[in-house]
Order: sequence, then structure tokens, then C-alpha cells
Amino acid sequence: MDLRHATSAYERWLGQHVPMLRGDLDLKHRLMARDAFSFMRATFYRWSQSWPELCPDSRTAPALLAIGDLHVENFGTWRDAEGRLIWGINDFDETAVLPYTIDLTRLATSAWLAIDASRLRLSPRRACDSILEGYLESLRCGGGAVVLAERYRWLRDLAVARLKDQRPFWDGMRGLRTVRGRIDARLRRRLEASLPPRTTAVRLVHRQAGLGSLGRLRVVALGECHGAMVAREAKPLAPSAWLWARGRRGGAIRCMNLLRRAVRAPDPYYGLHGHWLIRRLAPDCSRIELASLPRGRDEGRLLWMMGWETGNIHLGTPERRRAILHDLAHRRANWLAREAERCAEALNREWRKWSKIARDE
Repeated sequence: MDLRHATSAYERWLGQHVPMLRGDLDLKHRLMARDAFSFMRATFYRWSQSWPELCPDSRTAPALLAIGDLHVENFGTWRDAEGRLIWGINDFDETAVLPYTIDLTRLATSAWLAIDASRLRLSPRRACDSILEGYLESLRCGGGAVVLAERYRWLRDLAVARLKDQRPFWDGMRGLRTVRGRIDARLRRRLEASLPPRTTAVRLVHRQAGLGSLGRLRVVALGECHGAMVAREAKPLAPSAWLWARGRRGGAIRCMNLLRRAVRAPDPYYGLHGHWLIRRLAPDCSRIELASLPRGRDEGRLLWMMGWETGNIHLGTPERRRAILHDLAHRRANWLAREAERCAEALNREWRKWSKIARDE
């Protein structure tokens, strides 16, 4: 199946599971043509088709509940029940039972593409080594939630640097347009119930965000509580695109199964209600883009932590830990760098094809 037909087929399948917005899909298609990194973020459905052929040595690796759509900008911060700032993976829309290697290869491939685009400045080989070293250490010692309170001062400084001025975030939220048309009454009630008590001036707005999930209806409840803004977002989840690529009509949404078992300090405002994911939105509870991080950051250490956090998630399937360590011990040297390079080359080819499609339309 060529790229154009795969995209159309996947979007038809997705539309059978969640409400879609044509205008947002058109925006997604334009952003996919921007660069290879954006194309990768937007097309996990295509990765699900191509990865088994690109990485045949990894497709039979031990399977577990995996993230699926993992990349270097799928990390962010949130507050736990104690109010502490936590750092880690913040998007589990594509969770499925997958070979553990898919998360490592996709994370390393995204780093490779970020290096090609000068978003990261270390060598691709060092990036892959850092990811794998952090992952192995997490599995060996049982992992540990990344709580930015008493430890990880350098990472806390990276995360907090972008929180100094919160006004742009809330100005952007205020500028979102009010949702037009009817909103399901149950969804409205759930959103309003998720807001703090005594929240006033509640308004439901439409938000465009992300790339992989761009095109799905997102509804945000904005209000004012004790003189300051608060926000809760509802986003519809669908079965993983991995299931679509395997010819499945549907399947279970597995994100909460994974999060309940992973080594993690949970976000108390993150929950699944039916097929709607409802979560708190705030400057300290959002994805971290590479461009927002200060210069001079220790990129090798940052990628090591991304590998560590990936291990934290995979430890949510503890019965596979020993099998994964055994599999890694018998892999050839530099296997991750070789797979990442192969996938990055394939993604660049696909991105160039999509760019041509976008120009011709």
C-alpha cells in the first residue's frame, strides 16, 4: 500500500472510532510536509506498517505493553498528588502489546532525525548509546520515577526554565475559539466535574495540538478559579494504529492498563472515561519541545534519562524483564544505531514523497 492510500485508509478506520475534524486533518497533512521529524511524529500508522520489514531482527523480540508512538518530544512534566513536579513520557495514545524493541528504535530514530535537523547537537551514535545505557540501567535496578524535587537538579532546571513566564500559555488558551455545535452532555458533565470546586466562567473551546492525534476533536473546559485560569482537556482515544496495520477492526484501549503498572508517580488528573481521556492542562503539565529547552543542555544525559523512563514504562510488564535483559545481552553491538539509521533513511524517503504529494495538491 503506497503512502497516499495508507493515509486515507488509516483515517477512514480512525474515523470509525473517534470524532474527526476535516480542517484539522488538512492542517496535519500540511505539517507532515514540514520536515522528516514532523512527518515521523504524525505517522505512527505508517511506522506500524514498515517497521517489521525494516527491522526483522527486532520484530520477534519479547513483547510487552509498550508506548508505540515514542519520540524525543513525547516527554513532559506534570504534578503528582503531593504537588511535586514529575518528568516523564506523557503520551500513551498508541499503547499496545508490541516487541519492546519498537520503543527503543523509534526513540533512537527520532533522535537521529532531530540531529539531522540540528535540533540536537551530539552524534547519532552517542545518542543511541545514551538511550540504550539509560534503558538497561533502569531494567537492571528496577527503575524509579523521575521526581524533580530532591534529585535530578539539572533536569529540574531544564524543565523549570520554560515555566518562568506562564502568561503566553494562558493567553494562547484564552484565544481558542468556543466550540460550535452540540457537545455530548455526558462529556460536558465530566469535563466540568474535573474542574476545581467554585470554578466560574466556564467555556468549552476547541484546541489543536500534537501531530499524531491532530485531526481528532479536542475539547477544553476553560474557567477561572480563585482569580486564575484553570483548564481540563478531553481527547478521544482509539485503538492503536498497530492494530489497524495488522488488519484489525478495533481493539482495547490499553493506556490505563500500562500506567497503573509502570514505575511512575501518577498524574492524579489523568484518567480515561469511556474512550475520552481527560487531563489537566497547565504550563507545568505539558509536553516539552526540544526548541523550548535552554542552550548548553547536556543532551547525552537527557537522552540517557529518556532511555531510563522508557525502562520505567516497560517495567510495567515485570514478567518480561528477564527475557528482555537476555535478549539485549545477545544482540549485536550497535544494533540500535543500525536500526535507527535504517528507519531514519526510510522516513526521509517517505517524507520526500509526501512533500511532493502536498505540493501537487
